[in-house]
Amino acid sequence: QVQLVESGGGLVQAGGSLRLSCAASGRTFSTYTMGWFRQAPGKEREFVATISWSGGFTYYADSVKGRFTIFRDNAKNTVYMQMNSLKPEDTAVYYCAAKGKGGPDFSSWGQGTQVTVSS
Repeated sequence: QVQLVESGGGLVQAGGSLRLSCAASGRTFSTYTMGWFRQAPGKEREFVATISWSGGFTYYADSVKGRFTIFRDNAKNTVYMQMNSLKPEDTAVYYCAAKGKGGPDFSSWGQGTQVTVSS
């Protein structure tokens, strides 16, 4: 298991930008696939983006493609998500998650960070 702590959320106007960070504990961070998910009020949690252990593969939900960028720094045990051109519908609690090598699911989760986009 890896411990995850998100930061970087806040209140921003539509069209603005935020960068989320997720710091991980442990020496095996570089072996984990990492992901960002979000949950808006009254809605189910949804996938946002994922990045492979090396950073060589990324995948995005259609709703954020071209606006969000996921990247990682394995030397700092941190994964980031740069969010540009934010929209009110991006308002949600954002969670980072880790999936161990060979594991079928994201099994470690952070506590979440609130992102609010005003119109």
